[in-house]
Amino acid sequence: MRGTVARRASLLRSAGLSLGVALLLGGCGHLGADNDSGANAYPANYKADILGAMHAYLNNPTGVRDAALSEPAIKTVGGTTRYMACLKFNAKKNANDYAGMKEIAAVFLAGRFDQFVENTKDICAGVTYAPFPELQKLPP
Repeated sequence: MRGTVARRASLLRSAGLSLGVALLLGGCGHLGADNDSGANAYPANYKADILGAMHAYLNNPTGVRDAALSEPAIKTVGGTTRYMACLKFNAKKNANDYAGMKEIAAVFLAGRFDQFVENTKDICAGVTYAPFPELQKLPP
């Protein structure tokens, strides 16, 4: 009798482990899918997210000039499809000089800022920019 119980317990543990691994791997595959609607949720607070990220991205976030931003749009980069917004600006290089115009793209995952991409030739080609005065008013 004890042998039967031990065999059943062993089978249940095996089945439970297999099910757990399947659920874990299935969950990972689901989260990484490019067509997952959750991963490509529209970034409703994209301006606030970009401002927060720019505060950390820039060495000196004060005195930014000529800031402009595009509306988020679905773009594909490196085989990954995400909402992206293009941003151009002229940030300070040091206390008195400006670095010149720079263009970057903000990438969003699940409706929140994820990262900046600096090689924007294909991403930002043909986008329409609107003034982004909030970036020009960042505090130190």
